[in-house]
Amino acid sequence: MIKLSSYKGHTLFALILALLFSFNPLIIALTVIGANIPDFDHKVRVENAYKMIILGLLVFISLYILKLPYYLGLIIVFLGVTFYFSEHRSFTHSIPGILILTSAVSLILIWAWELLINVTVLPNNYMIAILIALLGFLFLNKRLLPIFIPLFFISVVVLQTFEISYVQIVLALFLVIFSHSVLDATTPAGVKLFAPISQRDYHKNFAMVSIFVLIVLAVFVRA
Repeated sequence: MIKLSSYKGHTLFALILALLFSFNPLIIALTVIGANIPDFDHKVRVENAYKMIILGLLVFISLYILKLPYYLGLIIVFLGVTFYFSEHRSFTHSIPGILILTSAVSLILIWAWELLINVTVLPNNYMIAILIALLGFLFLNKRLLPIFIPLFFISVVVLQTFEISYVQIVLALFLVIFSHSVLDATTPAGVKLFAPISQRDYHKNFAMVSIFVLIVLAVFVRA
């Protein structure tokens, strides 16, 4: 039996949620990745936080030497540090944490996209697909990645959909990072929705109301 709190449960829920809003493969892929981001606060993923910090430092140093916008590296470092110091299902699963994760990952993706546009000759449309795939390598479970990557590129090539706006990137990430907390609220432990301000746990009532709101929102968006 697949538990809702597992990466499989979060991925499946994000996929269903994405399809309610859009059939754009870029948006769907981004939601699948985003749904797995909050669990980088888990103790077993401390090594991943270290790797993210090192990656950010390398990006920062490289861009600084090349006299390119180096803020991208600093954001990656900040994200790694955030995961390192966060307790599981606490800050990264709270409203403040959701906003910070959404902002940080959105900035990483958007700034990297703008950087590639300025320094490469690749068509702009292909760049965002490549960046989303790289984001998948950074955040997705190793068991999910071999399935995600080929399906993502096949769907993009077949559907010939290469467009996604900055607003869509931010909204897609926010909705699925929020959905992660919603799903975790259905577990006995619940989530600390307002950590670190409050340590109160929120459970199934919050989850049910949130799921209803998300479905209604999807209906209005698709109408």
